Amino acid sequence: MPTITTNDGVEIFYKDWGTGQPIVFSHGWPLSSDDWDNQMLFFVRQGFRVIAHDRRGHGRSEQVATGHDMDHYAADLAALTEHLDLRDAVHIGHSTGGGEVVHHIARHGESRVAKAAILGAVPPLMVQTPSNPGGLPLSVFEDLQAQLAASRSEFYTALPSGPFYGFNRDGVEPREALIRNWWRQGMMGSALAHHEGIVAFSQTDFTEDLRKITVPVLVMHGDDDQIVPIADSALLSAPLLKNGTLKVYEGFPHGMPTTHADVINADLLEFIRS
Repeated sequence: MPTITTNDGVEIFYKDWGTGQPIVFSHGWPLSSDDWDNQMLFFVRQGFRVIAHDRRGHGRSEQVATGHDMDHYAADLAALTEHLDLRDAVHIGHSTGGGEVVHHIARHGESRVAKAAILGAVPPLMVQTPSNPGGLPLSVFEDLQAQLAASRSEFYTALPSGPFYGFNRDGVEPREALIRNWWRQGMMGSALAHHEGIVAFSQTDFTEDLRKITVPVLVMHGDDDQIVPIADSALLSAPLLKNGTLKVYEGFPHGMPTTHADVINADLLEFIRS
């Protein structure tokens, strides 16, 4: 399997297909690079080079006990782009991966970056604080950790069966194969990494990161996102970006890159080629 070793000695698995301008995908919690299968197959057929990695502690990457925070996530992504000598890259991140992309560009610079897109992404800050009164209470994320610790397998069945893909909405037919694939990806990773990752995606404040970014960024979000509510994420992130564009999808769920891949892929392609 293709891997790199980070500066702190962690082995990171990645995929690297095709040639042309590179597109780098960062996945959501608690999944893996497999969650980008549809997009990677689509864009490699469009003549792009597509790269995706499993975040440390996720998927096929090493299940280490340390570094499950946004600083390390961003550094691992930087190590991958440097190892592959990627230039003029487009970075695309979903959910936690959107935070990873924003933090990576702000901390490690734009010299290798052409554009970025963040989908259903966690910035600027998910948790409720005095300066972020519209955020979700800390107890929401503590409950997620408690459910994970009590029975990760059951928790990873319930989440995709319900709010992640919007299968709990009236008239929406659950797709068993998507639920099973979500469960499969989640159970491949480390319970510790996923437990600590909840803190990373919910309590990291990306406000200053967003303000630092100057490359074009497409902010894509479903207005029926039950995991990362749009009012306290995309609607706040887009105005903080110097060159941001907001695109809202009526009725789309958090997992829209999977449930509505045809729409998402077409819009990403238009943005990249524009």
